[in-house]
Amino acid sequence: MNGDRNMPPAPPTMRSDDESRAPRPGVAIPFTSTSERPIAAVQRALAVLDCLAAEPADLGTNEIARRVGSNASSVSRLLATLAREEYVRRVPSTGRYRLGLRLVELGHSALARVDLREVARPHLIALTAVSGETATLSVPGEETPMTVDFVQSPSSVRSVAQLGRPAVPHATATGKVFLAYRDVKRDHLGADSSMRAGAYADRALIAYTRRTITDPRSLAEELAGVRAHGFAQALGEREIELNAIAVPVLAAGGELVAMLGLQGPASRFDYSAMHAVLDRLREHGQQLAVHVAPPHG
Repeated sequence: MNGDRNMPPAPPTMRSDDESRAPRPGVAIPFTSTSERPIAAVQRALAVLDCLAAEPADLGTNEIARRVGSNASSVSRLLATLAREEYVRRVPSTGRYRLGLRLVELGHSALARVDLREVARPHLIALTAVSGETATLSVPGEETPMTVDFVQSPSSVRSVAQLGRPAVPHATATGKVFLAYRDVKRDHLGADSSMRAGAYADRALIAYTRRTITDPRSLAEELAGVRAHGFAQALGEREIELNAIAVPVLAAGGELVAMLGLQGPASRFDYSAMHAVLDRLREHGQQLAVHVAPPHG
């Protein structure tokens, strides 16, 4: 039995061996035109960032161009783009460049995700032990939550989780938690749960089973209940034979950091079984929240 289907990324464009590796400082990469392939442009941006990372002192445009083996005018345009997005910073007094704070933010987010899996693992193990079902850890994405870790049920009949699998927001327990809590900062300004459904409810709500919520107003009411009670459930809404329950993992400021969930076959993990483990699921969500940082801090 599967949960949400995978949405695999498009296959990468095949490149030559030289182009398949990001360049490092000192490796000459000839610039051609502004219409060059995106992968090559990314490689050149990485070369500039690596160059700045390898040198403690600030570097000027000509020095960066020399180290990466490119002409100064092309490097200047690239630096201007990176500076605009705060990946590098131009020091006004010298005109030289250093790495930008945006990279610190990205690094913080990456470390938070790694630490989250590490800290959450014992909670997943404990939840599977107490429930006999598959425990999942998901993190919020831009449009959907994604599974980043799980502990599989020991039962021969079980729900199968997969890493990197995005959840259908309106038809899964973790997805409903995501929709209900993702706009917590806007809530402080008075947004209601119908606004939290936001742009997602503006699109067609696909019916995966006869139990899937397909009406935006009903979805808004469901999200209001999720916020009021602190958990979400899905009873045969993504797959008719699959039930699931999930709780939010919230940072100190109320930001949604992750979702803890349990899922299993509807024949065994029914309404009573789900609610029998709800308190334990909440406890583990609260315990995990103590040790995690918000996605952007």
